[in-house]
Amino acid sequence: MRTIFKTTALAGLGVMAASGGAAHAQGTALRPDQIAYRALFEELVETNTTLSSGSCTLAAERMAARLREAGLPETQIHLFADPAHPQEGGLVAVYPGTSKTLKPILGIAHIDVVEAKREDWQRDPFTLVEEDGYFYARGVADTKALAATLVDTLIRFQRSGYKPKRSVKIALTCGEETNGAFNGVEWLAANRRDLIDAAFALNEGGGGTTDGTGSGRGKVVEQTMQVGEKTFATFRLETRNPGGHSSVPRPDNAIYQLAAALTKIGAHEFPLEMTETTRTYFREAGMGRKDEIGAAMVALAANPADTAAEAIANRDPFLHSNLRTTCVATMLDGGHARNALAQRAGAFVNCRIFPGHPAEDIRAELARVIGDPGVSVTTLPPLRPAPPPPPLASQVMGPAAKLVAQYFPGVPLVPVMANGYTDATFLTAVGIPTYGVPGAWFDPDGNGAHGLDERIAVESVNVGRDFLFDLIKAYAE
Repeated sequence: MRTIFKTTALAGLGVMAASGGAAHAQGTALRPDQIAYRALFEELVETNTTLSSGSCTLAAERMAARLREAGLPETQIHLFADPAHPQEGGLVAVYPGTSKTLKPILGIAHIDVVEAKREDWQRDPFTLVEEDGYFYARGVADTKALAATLVDTLIRFQRSGYKPKRSVKIALTCGEETNGAFNGVEWLAANRRDLIDAAFALNEGGGGTTDGTGSGRGKVVEQTMQVGEKTFATFRLETRNPGGHSSVPRPDNAIYQLAAALTKIGAHEFPLEMTETTRTYFREAGMGRKDEIGAAMVALAANPADTAAEAIANRDPFLHSNLRTTCVATMLDGGHARNALAQRAGAFVNCRIFPGHPAEDIRAELARVIGDPGVSVTTLPPLRPAPPPPPLASQVMGPAAKLVAQYFPGVPLVPVMANGYTDATFLTAVGIPTYGVPGAWFDPDGNGAHGLDERIAVESVNVGRDFLFDLIKAYAE
């Protein structure tokens, strides 16, 4: 899941660059290596990897074949699959470095995609279509362009004879898009930690945002590095009652009791919190804005107890959620007949939890807010770990900022915490700090990720590919 966050926090920076910068002008002929990459990307996109009818295992095998064709030795290619989930396998590949002391770096990308029905889409969701400056297909943005780029990076290394100091590893995995399904990163962290061991990992979640002018030619107005993310938990609220005939209402009504509990949750505001990342984001992004919200962001970065500034920043839904844990009712059910008093009523409440809080603490807080022992609050499996955010490390941010300045003159690189989640949770929990990389860019509407007619600008893919190649080399040295 590409973590989507629509925010106007940087909209007033007044520093824009043409998509990809002058060195990557649109309309220029593709280089031979870009043509080869497009074929790889097309093969991956057109391999159906939905949970219902696709196969991540097949996609991983096809990417492994590409690496073998480029000359990567079999000893450096590791296909894996849990016997209980034969279609949800993945791939780890290792490009060795020359140093015996420097730890490797790891690039990860999930190759499973959200379901897509042909009858709902304008185009076949599993055929790569290039149209009006965009690639269209399920997974092009989330996140097969990243996966293809990681494979392509090792191919470029192998064919050029490049010898990095650090070993470079990549992992293409399944299960990120379906909570409760087999998850490849979780499996690797638990069963093959040695295979993916790294100083830090690169992941989805970062990237640029355009000004929304469309047709693949928007102006990139920001680049972000994701540093930390919320985790999530879903809770089941339920009330029970003897019920009875609807002609004889009684005061202890299961539906009303549940409604009262949900009203209390809706009115509850979790306290403001900040990490090093969010404080930096509020300060730097706020300084670029020339409006009241920007001033409030800067004030909060200086003093998180400034309630007046908090009230102003809370007007922006992204900023409001970025400052705290949030919980929201997402589904309702109850009753058994239209002419009967409900014997049971239930709701699902989904919480996006600020880093560092166990799900049980949030469950206890919801129960306290409801204040009614007749409303049960149950944590639903599976639970993800809740690790602290990775450090805002200069050895990670520095090379990325240098490349952003090169590729996107005048555009800032800003660290951001995601309100959603990715597979970074599993790696960070086992001691591999994981960062969402900048480079490729997306439109403010989210590019149809998880929705209809998913797309990504062709130029974003080509420039993002070169950017990540250069970034990985910078880290490897």
